[in-house]
Amino acid sequence: MKTPAEKLHYVNSPPMGDQWSERLSALAHPARLEILQYLAAREDSCCKDVVGRLSLAQSTVSQHLKVLAAAGLIDIRTEAQRSCYSINDEALLAISQAVSELVGTCCNSKCCSSSRD
Repeated sequence: MKTPAEKLHYVNSPPMGDQWSERLSALAHPARLEILQYLAAREDSCCKDVVGRLSLAQSTVSQHLKVLAAAGLIDIRTEAQRSCYSINDEALLAISQAVSELVGTCCNSKCCSSSRD
């Protein structure tokens, strides 16, 4: 049986801590989720393309892209006078695995079972 420390070993491993919080926070907005879905279907896209997909002002879309980039969820490639955005597959996979591990740890532990002794 795992000790509480062993159950929570993921707390100090990437992408936990501040990075994990920042990434989850970036994912907590409907417009940013829509942007990620849009980018996931393409190799890369410029801000103008994303603006055309959403019913938001260009400045608002730029701010959302900035949040996603700061969280490491998207990559930016500068091309002449424009920036192209693409999904950071590794970052999204890491956050997915971290959340899955957290859920698995919680749901497999005795403290979360429906019957308590």
